[in-house]
Amino acid sequence: MEIKKIKSVRQFVSLRMVMMLILAISLGSGLSSCQSQKKLAKKKAAQELAEKTAQAKKDLLAIINDDGRMTLEEKEFKLNSIKRMNLEDQEVKDLIVQAEEKIAAERAAVERKKEEERLAKEREARDRGKYSSINDAFSAVAGARDVNAANIAIREALQQFASDDAPVLILIAEDGDIKDYDEPTTIKKYLEYIKDQKKSPNKVINASYDANGKIKDIELQKK
Repeated sequence: MEIKKIKSVRQFVSLRMVMMLILAISLGSGLSSCQSQKKLAKKKAAQELAEKTAQAKKDLLAIINDDGRMTLEEKEFKLNSIKRMNLEDQEVKDLIVQAEEKIAAERAAVERKKEEERLAKEREARDRGKYSSINDAFSAVAGARDVNAANIAIREALQQFASDDAPVLILIAEDGDIKDYDEPTTIKKYLEYIKDQKKSPNKVINASYDANGKIKDIELQKK
């Protein structure tokens, strides 16, 4: 009876040891599997970060080296998307600064152009009102129904000028402060030209007056 009891105890101990061994192996396998998954996840994250960083550099260089293929809005959208990534790569940070500087310069140029266009329109509106009587006189000569009516319109137009020989300069090209004019003529000859052509192709952009308010000379430009 005592011998059977001892055998039962030994079997129980052996079974328990086997179970503990199996549990230990299971835990070890689970731990190993968990560590492998963490390594894979870390590797994947590192790869994705590297790909994002490489693409960010590519996009930033595209902005910096752009020759006009991208609109300013497209560049700003790309830059803001990259900045939201908060990448810690120093090269990316340096490229962001360069891209910001380029976009800022282009934005300033756009604003300058808008302002120049606005001022030009205001100036044109002022000049149109200021020189409307001269331009209307030119149109009257060009639109006269016959030669007699055109001659009457010429005489009326000449009353605004100090003399029939008042110089007329026609601007044909302009580059900053450099202006290129057609061959100078006189107001009488210019009015005769309008009469013959039956059209008034130029508008007054500048004029100077004498003490009596008569026009001494005028500067014209193609409409």
